[in-house]
Amino acid sequence: MTGITLVIAEKPELARAIAEVVGPGKRGNGYIDCGQHIITWCFGHMLELVLPPNKEWAWEKLPYSFMPWHRAPIEKSRDQLQTIKHLLGRASRVIHAGDPDEEGQLLIDEVLDWAGCRLPVERLLINDNNPKIVRRALDSLRPNSDFLGMSKAAEARQVADAMYGVNMTRGYTLAAQARGHDGVLTVGRVQTPILGLVVRRDREHAGHSKTYFYQIEGQFLVEGRAFKARYQIRPGDPVDDKGRLSDEAHSRAIAQAVNGRPARLMSCTTAQKTRPAPLPYNLLKLQMDAARLFGLKPDQVKDITQALREKHRLITYNRSDCQYLSEEQHGDAPGVLRAVARNLADMEDHARAADPAIKSRAFDSSKVSAHHAIIPTEATPAMGLLSPAERSIYTLIARAYVAQFHAPHAYDQTDFVIEAEGHRFTAQAKVTTAPGWTVLYGADASADEDEDNVGQEDGEEEGEQASGADLRGLSIGAAGQCRSAAAERRETKPAALYTLPTLLAELTRVARHIKDDRLRKILVEKDKDKKGEHGGIGTPATRDAIIKNLFERGYLAMKGKNVISTPAARAFYDVLPDQARFPDMTALWHEQQRAIADGRSDIDKFLTGIASHIAGEIQNLKAHGLDIKATGPTCPQCKRPLKRWPSKQRPGSFYWSCTGYPDCKYSCDDKGGKPVPRAAPPPVSDQHKCHACGSGLRRRPSPKEKGKFFWACSGFPKCKQTYRDVAGKPLLPAKP
Repeated sequence: MTGITLVIAEKPELARAIAEVVGPGKRGNGYIDCGQHIITWCFGHMLELVLPPNKEWAWEKLPYSFMPWHRAPIEKSRDQLQTIKHLLGRASRVIHAGDPDEEGQLLIDEVLDWAGCRLPVERLLINDNNPKIVRRALDSLRPNSDFLGMSKAAEARQVADAMYGVNMTRGYTLAAQARGHDGVLTVGRVQTPILGLVVRRDREHAGHSKTYFYQIEGQFLVEGRAFKARYQIRPGDPVDDKGRLSDEAHSRAIAQAVNGRPARLMSCTTAQKTRPAPLPYNLLKLQMDAARLFGLKPDQVKDITQALREKHRLITYNRSDCQYLSEEQHGDAPGVLRAVARNLADMEDHARAADPAIKSRAFDSSKVSAHHAIIPTEATPAMGLLSPAERSIYTLIARAYVAQFHAPHAYDQTDFVIEAEGHRFTAQAKVTTAPGWTVLYGADASADEDEDNVGQEDGEEEGEQASGADLRGLSIGAAGQCRSAAAERRETKPAALYTLPTLLAELTRVARHIKDDRLRKILVEKDKDKKGEHGGIGTPATRDAIIKNLFERGYLAMKGKNVISTPAARAFYDVLPDQARFPDMTALWHEQQRAIADGRSDIDKFLTGIASHIAGEIQNLKAHGLDIKATGPTCPQCKRPLKRWPSKQRPGSFYWSCTGYPDCKYSCDDKGGKPVPRAAPPPVSDQHKCHACGSGLRRRPSPKEKGKFFWACSGFPKCKQTYRDVAGKPLLPAKP
């Protein structure tokens, strides 16, 4: 059949949205037939890089070369790939409908390459499934060749990550095992710097040296209104490196000088202000709030949102890194609000009171990236089928959406400076004039503060103090009194241990841990158009899996609500080079990948450089080994580490032997992953002899039947003859 256009979408829901515009369509097995258009889809990446087999964990195989690299179908994707390949055979042109980012570009390009497609390909750029946007995008197709650089940059990153991870993990593991370290030491471009963040924070916290500083707070009375204010540092005051009063006598002298003395308002201004509703969620912000409010781990939140999206159809795409919505989506508000009111009884009044005409800052098409924010759909399933965790996460997503259609929080803010005996104090007072969206959040309304201030560092305090008094109407020059003043000694606090929310937030701004100014700027520039990202590492879709792996591999642990590194993690961190421990490599790679995307460089040049770096690391490990302490048990004879090995004679079983072999030949059995001394062999019978070789027999317990025995030749392994046990004696064949 000629004249058929095959549209390949990245996800089934995008395929359905396209079919609604170009349809009507008839559903087939893995596609939708809309006449001149056939729409098919992928399920994320359908192909995976072919990695070296596990049997190649040997020094002589390292470094492993990935050039040329190869891809193979992911097992669960085979049928759909064959469907796409068959449909390509019917088509005369192709429309590439991957997400409008580098990964989306590569995802479809690699399928076309695998299928050997030689058809003309056009690019469809859609970041919103709204029919108006889909129709507009279909009218603005571009040649797919315009985006070849994006695909090459994503491919370069994918292959480099695999090359680095495979070689470094196997190299460090082999070097550690040579020192008796048990287990696998995994190294990755993103994983290892994340581990480094936690290790360094733990050590900074433990190594904190307590010092003191002073704060002067005064209680004032002006025109019958009482309030408190904080002393304002002035030139000449002794301060520490953070601008805080550091001298006790000086601080107490100021407090004593103003105590009980007349005071006068030097400035007093009141401004009417508003605070907009928190933006809708992206995956990262949702994971942070779910950890803070419900103690859920990031991977749990991703799984829950996957179920809300695929099973219950209650939310839009769940792995988004964006907190904005397209302007076209504003028209969907009445239907979505009605669905929320029906689905959540405790939010029904707020949803019905929402005004769909309000267009909050969230509706800004210019800020929508490859995906829009996570919001509720118009679906109204049986809510009783949701688990408690699913309901909690859906409620958060729904609340953030409903808040967009409530008025801003309005308040009057009064800022003032008051002086006594030449010393000035300052404060700020806020009075709510209209609660607006905060009625949905209650006590949690303050949780959406500036996202750049994720936890205060060493002994940091708030800036201006918020007074609880209503100070509107006071005028400059008003006289009053400092009723009391005190200089309080405060101790500096160590940098707070990470919690899941603060660790997730830290991953969005790891650039601040890069010492090289140029590299730090590169990483920050990478995220210049992303709300909530300030030089981050990893993506919202991958960070949770990486953190989960660090927990499962025994590198991270929970201590109450804190995320801490384990002794094994700290020992591993100490033997790694700085290139692995810090996020500098991500910045370097990004710079080179941008050159690939722009056509100023190519993949082979980039990967050759990576391969050269890896070869140097592997050679260093081979030559010098790894100075890491063994984590396993030691040999009872020579005190060197023992190593656990798979048994060749008994598949599925293990044994332990000394790493000092051949100098020390100690070995023992394995029980539950731990070494156990081997029991003394049964005595050799003088009475019962082997008919095959004449050696004495041993009576042994049966490995298969408890309480049963058999007789075996003591000449094993040269003689493997065995005999049944009958009443404690071997059943020997009759003599000829």
